[in-house]
Formats: sequence, C-alpha cells, structure tokens
Amino acid sequence: GIEFIDSYVFNKVEHIRFNSTVGRYVGYTEHGLKNAEAWNSDAGILGQEQAELERFCKPNADLHYSAILDKT
Repeated sequence: GIEFIDSYVFNKVEHIRFNSTVGRYVGYTEHGLKNAEAWNSDAGILGQEQAELERFCKPNADLHYSAILDKT
C-alpha cells in the first residue's frame, strides 16, 4: 500500500501531519494539536488530502513500480 504524509514544519519543528493510513491529522505541538482538532472536523480539508493521494501519489507510484520492475 501507499502512505501519503503531509507535514507542516515551522522553524524545523513538525507541528502537524496528515497521514493517509490514519486518514486524519495528528498534532505534535500545542498549536498543532489545536489545528489537528479543527482540520479533522472539516470534511473538506480531509477530502483535499485524500484527493492528493489519488491524484498524485497513486499514478506516480505506478510509474516508479513499472520502472523498478522493468530493471529486474
């Protein structure tokens, strides 16, 4: 399976992360926890992240797997 992770980093500290395997945001700082709670309750924001997995990750993964398999 493919796992899509979207991290939000400020001053080299990861504050919040979307993980497609979990299907929601996880906060790592006080600010990140507040944003995670708000973003997780917004179906539109969650839908955008899931759409990125479908739009970008899956087609590109197929290309990479094909290239790897062609070489084996």
